[in-house]
Amino acid sequence: MRMVRSGTWTAALLLASALGPFTQAAFAAEPNCRAIESISARLSCYDAAFPPKTRKPTEAGVGSSSDYKDPFLAEETRTAAKLKNICRGC
Repeated sequence: MRMVRSGTWTAALLLASALGPFTQAAFAAEPNCRAIESISARLSCYDAAFPPKTRKPTEAGVGSSSDYKDPFLAEETRTAAKLKNICRGC
């Protein structure tokens, strides 16, 4: 079994970690939409490069407030009634 020097492995690991961030940038190259003169063509270039995100439809049961009952509403009503009955100029 042949032994490999640890310096070679260290150098290879250092080189791979140094070049790692640059490979992602090379694969994620975006089209140069800024260079396009026409406004509509530039907009279509950006739309093709970054498609708009579609919104998820809201569920019918989540948005309805008719069956929702606020648990603090009764307490607020009692507190407001008590505050009205306080005599401030007696």
